[in-house]
Amino acid sequence: MSGPIVIGSERSEAGLPAAMEILARGGSALDAVEAGLRRCEDNVDDHYVGTGGLPNAQGVVELDASLMIGSTRAFGAVGAVKGFPNPISIARAVLERLPQHSLLVGAGAELFAEENGFERAELLTDESKKLFHSALAPSIESVEGERTGAQKGDALYRRTALELVNHFAPHDGPWGTINILALDSSGELVVGVSTSGYPWKYPGRVGDSALPGTGNYADVRHGGAACTGRGELSMRAVGARAIVADLARGLEPTEACLAMLADAATLPDEFRAELRCLALTPDGRHGAAAGQPGSVYAVMTETSTQPEFRPRSVL
Repeated sequence: MSGPIVIGSERSEAGLPAAMEILARGGSALDAVEAGLRRCEDNVDDHYVGTGGLPNAQGVVELDASLMIGSTRAFGAVGAVKGFPNPISIARAVLERLPQHSLLVGAGAELFAEENGFERAELLTDESKKLFHSALAPSIESVEGERTGAQKGDALYRRTALELVNHFAPHDGPWGTINILALDSSGELVVGVSTSGYPWKYPGRVGDSALPGTGNYADVRHGGAACTGRGELSMRAVGARAIVADLARGLEPTEACLAMLADAATLPDEFRAELRCLALTPDGRHGAAAGQPGSVYAVMTETSTQPEFRPRSVL
């Protein structure tokens, strides 16, 4: 084993130092992933997670998050949560305090959050409200991605999203899902995901980030994986689980990530947009892949003074 390590998707650098601080002092991967993602959720300049996330077609921010523990494959998640800024912590509470269930959504997840003492907050910031009103115009950037180039599916999604926005009459008034994967000094492996999901989505839409095997998966025997981008494609390809299955068959992390993207690329999808993934093994090997050049992921070890960025391999 290589020692504690944490990796993350684009913009996870807002949280990785907090995660590594916990790992470096012998803390758990679960604590590290939660702490790292909370920092990302609290970053109001990031409009795809937590406070300041872009809203649904009604102008309401809905959040998804999940955690999976590699040694037990225990899973906790919430979906379509409104009014609570740190869904990753609510997901952990589901995992630990409600073991008879793995996923809570909507009003039930919000009731559970209230019962467990989580504080409500306004998630729609002035900046995200402005983006809500302005960002549906034609653009060369993807809808759900780290400023990657738009594809035909992005343009179609914008047109249909604008129809939803007009239908629901919304109130007046850095980008993409975040993954963090951590390996601690005891050998535990944990994967976490947090997102506000596709902007301008149909209310109640839950993406791959809240679903085991799609947005994330962890099995300490073989490794962990997580996905960002076009969640509906990851759900259909069972993306994260497919990557871990290939790790179990002996593929290197980058090879397993590329294999999943190649499989997802065969699926018909008129809303096709960028899909990315990354993986971490129990001995500290890691890799990532994307469909377009220019995408990176971040890495920290015990000797890191700050997150180090590595290029993702391109399908």
